[in-house]
Amino acid sequence: MTPTPTISVLLAVYNTDFVLVKRAIDSVLNQDYQNFELVLIDDGSADEYSVHLLRYAKKHEDKVLFIRHKNCGQPKSIGRGLLNSTGAFVTILDADDEYKHNHLSTCLAQMQFADLIASTTETVVDAEEDYYVPDKYDPLKLVHVDDCVLFATLFGRREVFEAVEFQNIYAADAHFFELAAAQFKVAKLNLRTYIYYRNSHSSICSALKRQAALV
Repeated sequence: MTPTPTISVLLAVYNTDFVLVKRAIDSVLNQDYQNFELVLIDDGSADEYSVHLLRYAKKHEDKVLFIRHKNCGQPKSIGRGLLNSTGAFVTILDADDEYKHNHLSTCLAQMQFADLIASTTETVVDAEEDYYVPDKYDPLKLVHVDDCVLFATLFGRREVFEAVEFQNIYAADAHFFELAAAQFKVAKLNLRTYIYYRNSHSSICSALKRQAALV
């Protein structure tokens, strides 16, 4: 493990197919900026998932810190990861997404202008409708994903993440961003260095869209 990493990447996993998690982990390990630590939080996954996570973490223990606890959800898992991280800057990665090779360096370069950023993504979809997600103010309405604040694109100074807590609610990312804006300099940027897979039918957004269609 790097003694004093500049960036801490927090990755919470719960029963996600290891093929996808490995893709996510590898995308961090292959960054063009290497002064980071990856905090991998196993949020109480079943044994058949955990065994692969632990084995892969041990294989890369110079870069990866592995934590496991009883299932408590992504917000609390990210909070636990934050407590165990040491980087001056903090960011997140969802277990079924990935970074482009220059994601960390691109985000870090923006820290001369802001304390916290969110960014647009390269979004992978099966159909045009997958670009749209339930609006945080009215789940029956849909908004384009580019107009949203996405949880895993958040990148900022440690003090921002220590001052604002993630809530276990829909649009927790937007809520976090709005609370941070009251105390820190924030920015929404068009970077597209984060690859967001919206073609997952098991996601919360997909479930809410199916519910809205039934109303």
